[in-house]
Amino acid sequence: MKINTAEFIISNSEVSKCPNEPLPEYAFIGRSNVGKSSLINMLTNHKNLAKTSARPGKTQLINHFKINSNWFLVDLPGYGYARVSKKTKEIFQKFITDYFEKREQLVCAFVLIDIRHEAQKIDLEFITYLGESGVPFCIIFTKADKISRGKIDQHVAAYRKALLANNWEEMPQYFVTSSLDEVGREPLLAFIDQVNQDLFKNNSF
Repeated sequence: MKINTAEFIISNSEVSKCPNEPLPEYAFIGRSNVGKSSLINMLTNHKNLAKTSARPGKTQLINHFKINSNWFLVDLPGYGYARVSKKTKEIFQKFITDYFEKREQLVCAFVLIDIRHEAQKIDLEFITYLGESGVPFCIIFTKADKISRGKIDQHVAAYRKALLANNWEEMPQYFVTSSLDEVGREPLLAFIDQVNQDLFKNNSF
């Protein structure tokens, strides 16, 4: 897929105020400081589409970006550590779960995980939540340029083992990426493109 246009549409904290256009949506979410904004900018070939920050928890709203005028990329707040108040975190959780449970246009969620670390409890808990809620999702391992290929394989294997031990039948589809080297860009965009083609062909949108 070639990204011809990528434009910011709206930020808000209420699912009811999200765009009502009948276009497929792909939501990106992960722990704070997982490299989400950098990944979004790399995928769309726009350096400043998503705001990057050294301060974890920068994204605090549901951000919609329209890509190629026929699908939405949705940037969601990070879960886990963020320098925000307890009350703000509770609001995060409410509209994050509202989005996943009420948003009919959502086609697939991408759970971003920092590949440098072994299986983290909070990531596994969030994956379990999506599975139990029936939300289609894939895993995106980020920051692959930071460790060796061997370590990448070890950490992916650790997640596979943890999920299978938690009653998953198989490892969810996953992508290994690096925003710095653009690793994983083409496979990820090809996946989105194929899903979109199938949806439009079947008149699902």
